[in-house]
Amino acid sequence: MTRVCLIGEAGSDLQYELLSRETAREALATYDLERPFENSLALRTVSVGAAVSLLNDLNWYCTRFVDEAFVQEPSISDDEWLSRALATQLRNGEVDADETGEFCKIYGLERVAPAVDDEVDTPDTAAPSGDDESTTASEGGENEATAASSGAGGGPTYRLVEPLYVRRTDGDLPEYDLRDVAETLVVRLTETEYTP
Repeated sequence: MTRVCLIGEAGSDLQYELLSRETAREALATYDLERPFENSLALRTVSVGAAVSLLNDLNWYCTRFVDEAFVQEPSISDDEWLSRALATQLRNGEVDADETGEFCKIYGLERVAPAVDDEVDTPDTAAPSGDDESTTASEGGENEATAASSGAGGGPTYRLVEPLYVRRTDGDLPEYDLRDVAETLVVRLTETEYTP
């Protein structure tokens, strides 16, 4: 299933801003909500088209309270995300799936103390399913960052820090070197979003 992750702007409480407003709460009511990163909300949809449609429905809130909106499509990558603009281009047939990987930004993932309640649970939304299990980094396998972003409860909380804009060459991405972090998160971008 396609995943959507919203990262709140600094100084805002994204969960409160979205779930305290009736229109946004109704748009999110049918989804199991997760909080994979600090000040974030994530959910699963049936397709890239459904993900883009939901983001369009939430656009008023996204422009005011959301710093970044990511979409993850397993048929493209299990561990890399698409920016909202790239997901929209993909949905509209403006770009092929195999043409999405050239321009990227890499976020460092910094551990922070777990929040008192890392799960989102409101009267109008179901609690996260918790079906995914966290795993540690292993060569060729799911890394800790991917596991953290899968919505598994009880683990550490992560904060996205300092994105590094990179260009994939010969199938490889440069190493993240802006600060010392154990894990990273890759987001694929449109060419116009890429600003090295």
